Amino acid sequence: MEFLVRTENTLPPETPDDVRESLRRGERERAVQLREAGVLKRLWRVPGRNATVGLYEAADPAELHDALASLPMWKWMDITVEALATHPQEKAP
Repeated sequence: MEFLVRTENTLPPETPDDVRESLRRGERERAVQLREAGVLKRLWRVPGRNATVGLYEAADPAELHDALASLPMWKWMDITVEALATHPQEKAP
């Protein structure tokens, strides 16, 4: 299944710079792992916000949840997930 995942980073502004940088580094490393596993397909930044929009692929919502919960910033993210279904126009003739 494919999922459109919108995330907003809610890390408190008073978070020390070294903690913030460690979390960002861990986030990048985990994103690479999810890409290599075929879970994270595409990722976009949202201009003007500390937010992303991602296209994820997982067997089911539980697998997606596990992937998102594995992100170091997980507990500081506001996340919205939309399951996607193939539109009839996209199906091969």
